[in-house]
Order: sequence, then structure tokens, then C-alpha cells
Amino acid sequence: MPSRSLHFALNHMVCPRYSIEQLMRLAVELGIDAVELRNDIGDNSLATLEQAVAAGELARELGLSVLSVNALYPFNVWDKERAVQAEHLAERAAAAGARGLVLCPLVAAPEDAPTATDVTKALVELGPILARHGLVGFVEPLGFPDSSLRLKADALAAIDEAVAILGPSEPARFSLVHDTFHHRGAGEAALLAARTGLVHLSGVEDPTLTFDAMLDGDRVLVGEGDRLDNVEQVRRLLADGYRGYLSFEPFAESVHALEDPADALARSIDVIRDGVA
Repeated sequence: MPSRSLHFALNHMVCPRYSIEQLMRLAVELGIDAVELRNDIGDNSLATLEQAVAAGELARELGLSVLSVNALYPFNVWDKERAVQAEHLAERAAAAGARGLVLCPLVAAPEDAPTATDVTKALVELGPILARHGLVGFVEPLGFPDSSLRLKADALAAIDEAVAILGPSEPARFSLVHDTFHHRGAGEAALLAARTGLVHLSGVEDPTLTFDAMLDGDRVLVGEGDRLDNVEQVRRLLADGYRGYLSFEPFAESVHALEDPADALARSIDVIRDGVA
């Protein structure tokens, strides 16, 4: 697939010290036409309905798509509190014109972990909420050793069970997030490109870390020293038919503290384009 066909996006985790407007203008500066907003980055979170409406208006003005709001956590611990949280997040996501809501599972000790049945139950409960707001649920397995949902294959099984319960009108209500960091951390071979709706990109370069020891704070922009094989993951996803967005999502403070993230992002884009070409 030609490198010019790659579609990049910016998750607000690229620059959490930036306002939503600054994030969007950074995307425009880089020639990127899509962003993901977040509810977990302090003062720059998408926190109110009014903010969401304003964000949607600005995105349309700038010619940007809002891919998602990150994230409903932990989506697979379903109770009254989670139902209220889901409704509020879905309302804000829809007001911002987002395509969907990212759903992340609980990371906890095994004895406290939700089961596969809990995942399916949560998706069944989420279905009507997402449908009411015209959203997709982007299910993102987390590859940490203590994650309650590590594998995309397990997430897909739960999605298919939930859709069977929700009915034939809901086959596209949920899709997978392929996160290159979590894919490598989980040691999963299958890519499941045909069921993937969004890809998150980040790299790890520290040579002293084992994969089980890697944490969010180790996630940098994809560079020449990347240990996660981001380029190969992207190449394989494209070969298997993925045509969606590749969204940068680094968590490292070294990235967040950059005075000019545009230059660093441009270099990371070049690494991926050159590697995939």
C-alpha cells in the first residue's frame, strides 16, 4: 500500500498540556485531518457538554474529524455508576461529532478481575446507549499482565456474543482498537484487521525493559529505535485490509514536555511512512 494512503490522527495524549483548540490546530499544522479527545487529562479534558459542542464546531471549521473520546474505564465493571458515566460520555462524544467512544477494561489483581461474561454483559448494556447517540464502541484490550482483557481475540468473542443478543441491526456497533503497545505487550499474533476500527501508535525504546515491565510512561513517539515493531504491525494491518486511522498516543512525560511537538511528530510520521513504503 503506498505511503501516501496512510491516514494519521492525533490523540490528545500527544500533548495533554495543550487545550483542545491547540490540539486541533497542531493537527492542521501537520496536515492531519483527525483527532481523538480525552476525559482524563486534567484541565484540558473534554469535561462538559458545552466544551463538546464548541469542540465539534471548531473541528468542522478546521475540516477535522473527531474520531473518539477516550475513554470509558473500566467499561467491563458494569454498575449504576458506570451506566451514568457511559451516558454522560456518550452525550459529550456525540455533541463533539465523534464517531465513537473508546472502551478500556479494568487493570487489577486477578482476584478482582471481571470475567469474559462481564465483558459481554457490559457491551450489551452499552449497545443501546451508543445507538441512542449514534456512536461506535471502540473496544481496546490492554496488554498489561494484570489487565482483565488482554487479547483482541477475547474482545472479539465478547463483541460477537453481545451483538447476537442485541440483534441483527447492531453488527457494526462495536469494533476493535489495535494498540501497537498493547498488542506487543500481550504477545498476541492475530491482527484482526477486518474487525479493527482504530489503531493507536506509540513506541518503546528503552533497551533495559522487558515487555512485561513496560508501562504507559515508557511509551514515546515511534522512532528508529522502536522495540515494538510498529512499522511491521502497520505494514501487516495494511496488507490485511485495514484502511482506517493511525492515531499517535504516547504517554511518556518526555513527549508531553516537548516545546514543539510538531517537529517530533513529523519525524515519527516519516519513520512510519518510510518504513511502510
